[in-house]
Amino acid sequence: MKTSFFYSMMLLPVLLSAQQNLVKYVRPIIGTQKMGHTYPGATVPFGAVQLSPETDTISYEKNGKYNGDVYQYCSGYKYDDKTITGFSHTHFSGTGHSDLGDFLIMPTLGKLQLNPGTASNPKSGYRSAFLHQNETAEAGYYKVRLDDDNILAEMTATTRVGFHQYTFPKSDQSHIIFDLMSGIYNYPEKNVWTYVRVINDTLVTGYRQTNGWARTRTVYFAMSFSKPFKQYGQKNYDAKQSYRGFWGKFDQSKNFPEIAGKQIRMYFDFDTDANEKIRIKFALSPVSQDNALENMKTEIPGWDFEKVKQQAQSDWNKELNKIVIDASEDDKVNFYSSMYHTFINPTTYTDVNGQYKGLDQNIHKAEGFINYTTFSLWDTYRALHPFFNIIQPKRNNDMVKSMLAHYDQSTLKMLPIWSHHANDNWCMSGYHSVSVVADAIVKGVYDGDAEAALKACIETSNHRSYDGIGDYIDKGFIPAEKNGISVSNTLEYAYDDWCIAQIAKKLGHADIYSEYVKRSHNWKNNYDASTGFMRARLGNGSFAPNPDVMSTHDQGFIEGNSWNYSFFVPQDPESLMLKMGGKQQFGKKLDTLFTMHLPDSFFADTEDITREGIIGGYVHGNEPAHHVAYLYNWSDEPWKAQAQIRKILKMQYKNAPDGLGGNDDCGQMSAWYIFSSLGFYPVAPGSDEYSIGSPAVKSAVLTLENGKTFTLEAINQSDKNVYVKKVLLNGKAVTDFKIRHSDITNGGKLVFYMDSKPMKK
Repeated sequence: MKTSFFYSMMLLPVLLSAQQNLVKYVRPIIGTQKMGHTYPGATVPFGAVQLSPETDTISYEKNGKYNGDVYQYCSGYKYDDKTITGFSHTHFSGTGHSDLGDFLIMPTLGKLQLNPGTASNPKSGYRSAFLHQNETAEAGYYKVRLDDDNILAEMTATTRVGFHQYTFPKSDQSHIIFDLMSGIYNYPEKNVWTYVRVINDTLVTGYRQTNGWARTRTVYFAMSFSKPFKQYGQKNYDAKQSYRGFWGKFDQSKNFPEIAGKQIRMYFDFDTDANEKIRIKFALSPVSQDNALENMKTEIPGWDFEKVKQQAQSDWNKELNKIVIDASEDDKVNFYSSMYHTFINPTTYTDVNGQYKGLDQNIHKAEGFINYTTFSLWDTYRALHPFFNIIQPKRNNDMVKSMLAHYDQSTLKMLPIWSHHANDNWCMSGYHSVSVVADAIVKGVYDGDAEAALKACIETSNHRSYDGIGDYIDKGFIPAEKNGISVSNTLEYAYDDWCIAQIAKKLGHADIYSEYVKRSHNWKNNYDASTGFMRARLGNGSFAPNPDVMSTHDQGFIEGNSWNYSFFVPQDPESLMLKMGGKQQFGKKLDTLFTMHLPDSFFADTEDITREGIIGGYVHGNEPAHHVAYLYNWSDEPWKAQAQIRKILKMQYKNAPDGLGGNDDCGQMSAWYIFSSLGFYPVAPGSDEYSIGSPAVKSAVLTLENGKTFTLEAINQSDKNVYVKKVLLNGKAVTDFKIRHSDITNGGKLVFYMDSKPMKK
């Protein structure tokens, strides 16, 4: 794969004079090896707007069934594609499922075309061919030349506003296409309704409501043009609408200011001089058109594109400078690209006036916090939120408050599972908000009502009708005949229950602590001592027949097999180790995991993982085993952890368009990289402990929100010197391969002495 498109970065000497220019190391299109799961667009840290190109129009369904090709377009952008259909304002970063892609805009020239055309014949529609050598992707900025019409497209953003700049040739047939039908994971009935109101010849407002992954999602917008359009029009492609009232009295196709329907595309016409720039400010709101307009006026009152771009890049640089590392140039690219990806999600879901739409579909005001959405919690509880507790504690505090607001607004009285845009899509297993809440409380990050938070966690864990929880409570496991992911759910519920116990312990509730510690042992009910693996059980208590420890299907697991899930007891590795025969046998089993060879048949039904995303049988590209390399510390073989961690860092993270071994999943893969590069990792979030690994940086300075700094130094660091000879924390030897959260937040210095030979004593 060529990497020549990895873009030159603009130096900002004035804005960045007090900081290092770390923006230059960010590569937005370091994505999954399947590609198409990261996007190169313009956004600011945790922004509500992610303005990015779409490269094709793939339907979620084909002949009434799931279309497997759509998986390549989870982010809307696929690097191998040769056309762009337009630029939309909302995207997920690195997810293995999708939605969004709202409000697509495309500049065109010549004869008006309102259909997107096809990739094989781009001139049959409004899409355009493009070349990567004419494409620039930076943090907070994107640029590409649309070859078919010779239009230069540029975009940047603020938190709630996307800012477009299109440089046109001379023409009396210049158009801006506004597609309200387009979306990601699209299908004909996804649009519930769209509404557009043309206020004047430069201002348009409206909204779009969709169903699907989020079944009641409404996004409002305000769009302002830098130049008056000379005329406009629309076409409604919804041929199935049986009744349209008496609106037929009007010609709604051209210059009609109030437009509504399910399948709408609009156009705005301009006369342009050579190299004339038409700019568009496009603001979003979860609440109303008025709020969208207020967001626009507040965040971008003028039309200075370069000023907004520089501010966006300054915002990114401020966040990236929270960790300054010394490492090779390639490692810096991987590190700061990872930091970039960790600071995209969750996303701001509050207007500038503090309002947002709640899970109850009513309007709320966030009092004393910023409300966030896009919680991919099955992924991000593992490392992303623990990373925020070090580097972004104020934001993570607000994220916990957002989860508790979700709980308050829920008719089911549950914390979020996978939530976005005032919806819970219930994706994946576990109730891992509990982990995020516990980690924030235990580490002193959450400053709200901890007793209320504990109550929300308990009620979520006791919602008997949700995904086998009733059987889990009654039996201590979930019967395989009732639940296709029975083992995963049992293991993950057990870990989450341990997290609830940690909150109870922190708050002095001995009875709750005792109850939930007991529940946290339920993982033992799925451990089959005769095979040495986790295994599905039937309702009568017997183990399910025909176990296949290699298979990822029909064995009770989600995104993993028994080899990876059998190590998922992060809350109690000691007990797991005893179950597996003690330290020596435990270590040998880890050795086998990392050295086995998987047959090609393993990948036949695996949509999101290729052989490049696996080391032996260890699947780094999916999250359940992210802590596993660190378990060698429990078998008293930390040198093996160190070797494997460094191997994972080198093999699974590369400076290339297909540089990740799996989906980034809203920053979880990237957070693993950051922690592991720094030399420690949160094996069990909800604990204040981090497990020592092998740092891949020469040094790092973490600037904390409390004004203190935590410094790391790796003496004799190199690609060969992956083994830790000794570790000193503030001059004192670390002998148990653990540091605590307070060791970091109190400030200080962690020094690793590295060597090419393992230290086995």
